Amino acid sequence: MLVLVAPGQGAQTPGFLTPWLELPGAADRIAAWSDAIGLDLVHYGTKADADEIRDTAVAQPLLVAAGLLSAAALGEVTPGVVAGHSVGEFTAAAFAGVLGDEDALRLVRTRGLAMADAAAVTATGMSALLGGDPEVTVPYLEKLGLTAANVNGAGQIVAAGTLEQLAALEADKPEGVRRVVALKVAGAFHTHHMAPAVAKLEEAARLLSPAAPVTRYVSNKDGQVVTDGAEVVARLVGQVANPVRWDLCMETFQALGAKALIEVCPGGTLTGIAKRALPGVATVALKTPDDLDAARTLIAEHAAV
Repeated sequence: MLVLVAPGQGAQTPGFLTPWLELPGAADRIAAWSDAIGLDLVHYGTKADADEIRDTAVAQPLLVAAGLLSAAALGEVTPGVVAGHSVGEFTAAAFAGVLGDEDALRLVRTRGLAMADAAAVTATGMSALLGGDPEVTVPYLEKLGLTAANVNGAGQIVAAGTLEQLAALEADKPEGVRRVVALKVAGAFHTHHMAPAVAKLEEAARLLSPAAPVTRYVSNKDGQVVTDGAEVVARLVGQVANPVRWDLCMETFQALGAKALIEVCPGGTLTGIAKRALPGVATVALKTPDDLDAARTLIAEHAAV
């Protein structure tokens, strides 16, 4: 059984979209999406520097567009499960047929702008903790006033909060944590700091007519398969201010019999976690079009069930 996943914010790097635009029809598709959401995705995906694409309002639609473009380049794909990490859930919702590509991009554009506004209220950020025991780490973070905003599995937790709280964490790490690495994001996502963004996203979501998923859709909220389109969208909205439980998503992949996992562009983060947490599951990360052949081979070997 094949799982198709989409990465979250922080996976972007300067120029990562450049080779994808050389594929037939790709530049036209990105140009149309740019017009639809009022954002020059070509510029930000090819010429913008790291600081420009760190902007939440830019990074989020750029990541969703890249995921959709790279998945389309695979050709006919029928995964058994789709999921996305954080903003990658919008990409996954389009994979599952819950939202059309343009609707997903318009909604995520609203999300990015709303979260950027929320992040501007207080200086906040996120840091990945490498190593450690979650049963020790999570209570430690709570004592510092931080939130375990991403519980990714394979020993990785991402803490979120004010820059002062994160500095205190780096200065005095929990027992067993080897490193604390600041992430390329502009706010404390998936925490109470993002509560103002939820109302704006709810308003935008009311204009949509979501369809039932045509593929099993696994939610970040609790790792459960969601079968109702309106519920998928409601979870997309609420997830902005609540922790991502990628560990539970992977448990569901395993329970459903996952044998292969493809991560769409800009791939690497989720396949890295899967290699540690899902032994025996074959993985391919789509970083450039050079990775398409390996992904197509994996698709041919693992029919949807």
